[in-house]
Amino acid sequence: MTSVDLDVATSAAIESEIAHVAQNYSPLPVVISRGEGAWVTDVEGKRYLDLLSAYSALNFGHGHPALLAVAREQLDRLTLTSRAYHNDCLGPFAAGLAELAGKDLVLPMNTGAEAVETGIKVARAWGYRVKGITADAAEIVVAGGNFHGRTTTIVGFSDDPVAHDDFGPYAPGFVSVPFGEIDAMEAAIGPQTAAVLIEPIQGEAGVIIPPEGYLRAVRELCTRHGVLFIADEIQAGLARVGTTFACQREGVVPDVYLLGKALGGGIVPLSAVVADRDVLGVLRPGEHGSTFGGNPLATAIGLRVVEMLQSGEFQERALALGEHLADGLRGLIGHGVTDVRIAGLWAGVDIDPAAGTGRQIAERLLARGVLAKDTHGQTLRIAPPLVVRATELDWAVEQLRVVLAG
Repeated sequence: MTSVDLDVATSAAIESEIAHVAQNYSPLPVVISRGEGAWVTDVEGKRYLDLLSAYSALNFGHGHPALLAVAREQLDRLTLTSRAYHNDCLGPFAAGLAELAGKDLVLPMNTGAEAVETGIKVARAWGYRVKGITADAAEIVVAGGNFHGRTTTIVGFSDDPVAHDDFGPYAPGFVSVPFGEIDAMEAAIGPQTAAVLIEPIQGEAGVIIPPEGYLRAVRELCTRHGVLFIADEIQAGLARVGTTFACQREGVVPDVYLLGKALGGGIVPLSAVVADRDVLGVLRPGEHGSTFGGNPLATAIGLRVVEMLQSGEFQERALALGEHLADGLRGLIGHGVTDVRIAGLWAGVDIDPAAGTGRQIAERLLARGVLAKDTHGQTLRIAPPLVVRATELDWAVEQLRVVLAG
């Protein structure tokens, strides 16, 4: 189970969860009951610095006052209509998000995986109705090491056995090439290719940053071959890497943005597909939908998120704090760390096997009041809320130094 000694209240809460919740996760042994800013408190009253931010869903921290105020006000007015009717929050949200992304239209959904599935449907419809691809023959080029969600369509083109195995049969129409290798991508594009779907930075894989110029080359390839460039910015987007969108690190604008996580302010699920009218305009009424997609509560919060991003404050914080964090983490290379990859305030830290597994290091950090999460065995992902302070990052790096030293 775990080497961490658990208090009575923590043990009872975990046992109750194990007894009644399907075990599709393996959480760290901590039971959180409150959160504020970059800190959370467990059922025993112990505080922890959150270096995960719910996989970037909490870019603005726990309980940001401006977001809570909007949520409370909207709760008193209207929470759900379905898309059978118009509501007074969806239009302003869509207009604001479209402007932020420099696009025409927004298709709101709930979860990141729904945004990806929607992007796939839109790409196929565009391929048939605009590009003239042979019926039911559309292909989408994807990258090895990807993580786009866990629906059955998406896991079919994952090369992670944990996500992929035992969930088939899988949908055809996806061609996988190595991430970062532009020649392989060009070779995979053919007359039936509707789109290229990639993460500008692969988060679940361990914050894998492609070679400089890769995103520009993908953009050029897609333009030249007449295929859509779909950027899954669900984790990387919305200020996490120091720019509003990760594609902006190379001055690139994709045809389609897939957004989620931080878009809901860490309060409600909210995702979106954002593109120009010549792409999203291919959908006809009734061909796609969601009862909760675009609901007033989520879009009221989402509009406030957009407004906060328009100021540039959070992008600037991510960039400056990321540089500060990078200095501290790189000082650990050779001292229990073999490599560090960092973009804005998002880092992948590869742990020397001699120091322990990623899970073991995460548990040792937990005991010292720091929450981080391992991925792929030996990597720690670090993604604190963008409201974190430099001194708090310094403290967290020091805790990592201590646990690596044994």
